[in-house]
Amino acid sequence: MAVATDLDLIRPQAVPASSRAGAFAWKARNATWPKVLAIAIVIGGWQIAVWTHWKPEYLVPSPFTVLDRLFHELGTMITASLVTLRRGIQGFVIAMIIGTIVGIAVARVKIVRAAIGSMITGLQTMPSVAWVPLAIILFKEGQGTVTFVVVIGAAPSIANGIISGVDHVPPLLLRAGRVLGARGLSALRHVVIPAALPAVIGGLKQGWAFAWRSLMAAELIGGLSGKLGIGQLLSGAGTQADYVGVFEAMIVILIIGILVDALVFGTADRAIRRRYGLIDAAST
Repeated sequence: MAVATDLDLIRPQAVPASSRAGAFAWKARNATWPKVLAIAIVIGGWQIAVWTHWKPEYLVPSPFTVLDRLFHELGTMITASLVTLRRGIQGFVIAMIIGTIVGIAVARVKIVRAAIGSMITGLQTMPSVAWVPLAIILFKEGQGTVTFVVVIGAAPSIANGIISGVDHVPPLLLRAGRVLGARGLSALRHVVIPAALPAVIGGLKQGWAFAWRSLMAAELIGGLSGKLGIGQLLSGAGTQADYVGVFEAMIVILIIGILVDALVFGTADRAIRRRYGLIDAAST
């Protein structure tokens, strides 16, 4: 009969595959059921509004009518969504580059902060739709219009996130970095950026929200040429009094927004908070 030694008692034991699968299933269930319940509540409230004849059913169709239409036109909606996402990602990448450069410059150079610091917040408060007419004048109909509106909508939020993150880096970290030889770009890379990363991710998340809103505004009223995006389908359905199509497009827009937030920014936020010890790795 084998006798356990002290080393055996402290050595990490392998977790059985069945236990890992069970833990994953438990986490997946806990993460899923609140979302399913929320969707059920929304659909139930929507159906009750239809049953009470709050509005005629041709104006506010049943959720099951809309979902049936969405099921039968799923291919068209996926194609339009991919067109819209491609436009949005192109603009967001440019906004991220510009916002990062401007944010670091404002955060680190006093004269730049004095010159344009408040202007960034002013640009952020501008409604996205207000930029569409200017974009059409400058770029006519095409990708340039979308890119301009998305960049001008998202870049200020990204820059403000970086500025806020850099401003709230504890001075003790900067002094410790200088003691260890981190100065100039080295301090920015190894001290400032890691410390400011949570706020930077928050700025990127907010920037994407502004980019998505700006993109929808551009597609709705921009008169874009080329392949149809989801915003153009929504605009066309409204113009043709296709109310089922209006609800269908709005549901797709909402789903895309939720998925991007959960899969991209939510994942990045959880990873950073876990790395910084803000959440328990064993509970996620």
